[in-house]
Amino acid sequence: MSSAPEDTFPIPSRVREGSVWVDRTGRRELTGHTASGVEIPIGQGEGRVTPGELLKLALIGCAGMSSDFTISRRLGEDFPMRIYAHGVSDEHTNRYETIDEQIQLDLSEVSEDEAEQLRRLIRSAIGVGCTVERTLAEPPEIGHQIDHAPASRRLATAADEAPQA
Repeated sequence: MSSAPEDTFPIPSRVREGSVWVDRTGRRELTGHTASGVEIPIGQGEGRVTPGELLKLALIGCAGMSSDFTISRRLGEDFPMRIYAHGVSDEHTNRYETIDEQIQLDLSEVSEDEAEQLRRLIRSAIGVGCTVERTLAEPPEIGHQIDHAPASRRLATAADEAPQA
């Protein structure tokens, strides 16, 4: 399923596969969208994901995808895996100084030497194949283009939703 931004604003010509966007849905609340139709509630309330959590999810999601083939060659196609990302942003610098990944695997069927070799191969696979980690290691230039784009509608407010007398 492919999705495009609804018509509140004109759709930029640069939107294509791989484009993502957010729509403001309330005070400090957004909904993230992917071109494939996935929606992610962003914010700090219940049922929402913070931007920092999204960053960490992107990092460990990329690590998992980058290492999947390497791990499956050693542990079989149906291996269980869980990856955590640990890190809290520094309130003074407003950035993550450290993010630690923790990969859990069942290594009971391999020797300690094989497990250590697999650990090295996993680190290598992530280092070579994880676009997110490589981008964080050497940050890209980020531009901010701010366009005037008259909206076709406005968010509903509490006053709009109050019953009429």
